[in-house]
Amino acid sequence: MNIWREGLKEYEEIVYLPLSSGLSGACNTAMVLAQEEEFEGKVFVVDNGRISTPMHRSIIDALELIEEGYSAAQIKEIIEDARDNMSIYIAVETLEFLKKGGRVTPAAAAIGSLLNIKPILSLHVGVLDSYKKCRGMKKAKKEMLEAMKHDLETRFHEYHEKGEVYLMAASSADAETTQQWVEEIEAYFPGMKVLCDDLSLVIACHTGQGALGIGCSCKPDRK
Repeated sequence: MNIWREGLKEYEEIVYLPLSSGLSGACNTAMVLAQEEEFEGKVFVVDNGRISTPMHRSIIDALELIEEGYSAAQIKEIIEDARDNMSIYIAVETLEFLKKGGRVTPAAAAIGSLLNIKPILSLHVGVLDSYKKCRGMKKAKKEMLEAMKHDLETRFHEYHEKGEVYLMAASSADAETTQQWVEEIEAYFPGMKVLCDDLSLVIACHTGQGALGIGCSCKPDRK
C-alpha cells in the first residue's frame, strides 16, 4: 500500500501485476486493498495467471500499452483477456523437492531417481500440472521443444503467422547450463529471440535446482 501511495504522488493510475492467484494469495489480497477509498479507481490489479518469465513478458506488454495511450482499466482488461494465450513447460532435474511438496510419493521419487526419470510440468494460467515423464534431461529437453513447436503450430498458429508470439525460457540451473538451453531453443526456432529469467522461488521451491523451462506468450489483442 505504501508503494501505491508513493506511485500516486506522481501518477494518476497504477497497473499492478502480482503473482497468479492460482499460486499465491497475494493477488486476492491486492484486489481487496485496491478497493480501499484512497485506491479505488486508481489502482488496477491484474490477475492473468502469470509467474516468472511469462509475468516478465506481461510487464513488457503493459509498458507497451501505456506507450500506446491505453488507460489502466483498459490495460487490465487487455492483459487479462490474453491470459490463456500462454504456455510453459518445465523439466525437473531432481524429484527431491516434488517429494517434499507432496507432489510425488517417497516411493515414486526413489524409483524415479533410480531410473533417471525427469518429469516435465506444464504451467497453464498459474497452475502446475504433470505433463510427461522422460528418461534423462536430454530427452526431456527434446520433448519440451517438440511440445512448444506443436503449440505454435496449433493453439497459437494465428499469432505465430503474424509474428506475435514471444518465446521464453526459465531456469534454476547454473549460468552455463541456462545459456546452453537458451541457445538450444534459439537453434530449434530460428529467428525467434528468447526472453530468459531465473525461476522464481515460488516455482523453484517445487522444482529444486537444475530445472529448465520453455514457454511462449502471445501479443495481447488490442481493443
